[in-house]
Amino acid sequence: MKWYAVMLALAMACGFCKLESQELKIARLGDCPLESHEVIKDCQLGYRMFGSLNESKSNVILFPMWASGRSEQTVPLAGAGKYLDSSKYCVIVVDALANGVSSSPSNSRQQPGMQFPKVTIHDMVVAEHKLMTEVLHFDHVLAVMGQSMGGMQTFDWIVSYPEFMDKAIPIVGSPKLANYDLILWQAEIDAIEADPAWMQGRYKENPSPPADRRIAALTLTTPAFVNGQVHNDNMPQRHTAGGFAMDANDHIRQAEAMMAMDLSKGSNGSMKDEAKRVRAKVFVIVSKEDHTVTPGPALEFAKLLNAPTLELDSPCGHLATTCEMAQMTAAIAEFLEN
Repeated sequence: MKWYAVMLALAMACGFCKLESQELKIARLGDCPLESHEVIKDCQLGYRMFGSLNESKSNVILFPMWASGRSEQTVPLAGAGKYLDSSKYCVIVVDALANGVSSSPSNSRQQPGMQFPKVTIHDMVVAEHKLMTEVLHFDHVLAVMGQSMGGMQTFDWIVSYPEFMDKAIPIVGSPKLANYDLILWQAEIDAIEADPAWMQGRYKENPSPPADRRIAALTLTTPAFVNGQVHNDNMPQRHTAGGFAMDANDHIRQAEAMMAMDLSKGSNGSMKDEAKRVRAKVFVIVSKEDHTVTPGPALEFAKLLNAPTLELDSPCGHLATTCEMAQMTAAIAEFLEN
């Protein structure tokens, strides 16, 4: 027993983050109450850890996942000098609700398919806060950062738990989707629900309607990017986005969460009042030609915060985070270090 206690103490001193690096862990949170007053039964969150926790536990970065993304996709992004610099930081990547790893329509035994309740971005953040404080026992982190829907969660974090982080980096996210974005995400939902294979969410095999994937293919980048590709007679059939091959019901619930995102709803529509709640230093990154999450609302909120911004200028549009990865990584590293 004494030997076990000594080994446990040594393990904690070395940093549990390092010991669990890259391995998927599932945290059981019990029932998760939602903004809608419904409940996710037996709520679970997936997460992975990269890097080492320092002695003062002051180098933790929380990274909530983007729409349709899973934490396994961040494994190549972690490492010394990379986007998720695990040589300096203990990075905790969390699978968002309804992504097929954490509690979702596709994996819930008690609430399968469309019986799974609608969730909001705030619901995701509340569950993540429960993970961080009650499971992993952190009451403060160095930073929260995420991209796309992860950026939306980051915006929610800074107003919902303003004292929890020193810094925040929302990347190609939004505090409230613009009208253009709302039309896009509703179109994707409509394309799924119009597919006869969807069967009101009671399908046996996951439908993946070409219309949904082509909408994503058009809006994830820009006309310049698509038109610059080699043309062939099969272009309309060939050009679809593979990134949206997630479970259809999961896709609907995450799209609905993004559409419901409105940081100002707690202040009667006043983004200015919400900005006053923020205590973290914030660095807002957007893509000028983003046709998936248009940058206007994020830039407007950055002005209210007097926060520095980085506007990625790339025909890659929403995917500028990939095309301009080197520039973005350098800017993030500088912000975190200073």
